[in-house]
Amino acid sequence: MNSAPVIAIDGPSGSGKGTIAARVAQKLDFALLDSGALYRVLGIACYRDEIDLSDHVAVAERAKDLDLEFGLDGEGSVRLDGVDVSLDIRTDLGSDMASKVGAIAAARQALFERQRAFRQEPGLVADGRDMGTTVFPDALLKIYLTASVEERAERRYKQLIAKGIDAILPALLRDLKERDRRDSERTISPLKPAEDAIVIDTTDLTIEQVVAQVLDLYHAA
Repeated sequence: MNSAPVIAIDGPSGSGKGTIAARVAQKLDFALLDSGALYRVLGIACYRDEIDLSDHVAVAERAKDLDLEFGLDGEGSVRLDGVDVSLDIRTDLGSDMASKVGAIAAARQALFERQRAFRQEPGLVADGRDMGTTVFPDALLKIYLTASVEERAERRYKQLIAKGIDAILPALLRDLKERDRRDSERTISPLKPAEDAIVIDTTDLTIEQVVAQVLDLYHAA
């Protein structure tokens, strides 16, 4: 069994987990897993390779051999087969394809195994919604980041605008509330802190303050 240490960072959209995970991984020289991007990347890969989504075996096989690299810049950069797809996976096409492949049980299982494969020495920082509860239940440290929904919407708005993506703040706030409801009420891996997770409210904290807290907790674990 792979015994490399894992820091699992879960939380709702806009809680800062992607940025924090990247900074912590960079500080510790750990591998980084942005699990939320996996379905989007798989969808784009299937689209580019013209894989028929009704061929569940082919979709699952593509999921198993994705050549992925997540950037440690905190900006959610992703490379697929050596090509930057950071913007592609955030488009409407990326969202649509992610939704479609996410409905395929074989793809979900393959991506679960793919996520587990990111665990490597000297360690892994895994960011998502069920890293500490489902994917890495034996993680050395489990963090659950949260923030007010208003603050999370504001962060996402600024992030999208900075990337040149049109956004409307009231719509983002509405979408976040709806996504929170869906994520927390779903039957498979609902969004919730692991029983042994440490909850950090980032509403009034800077990125540097949260990173420092996580690093202190890791070194004390």
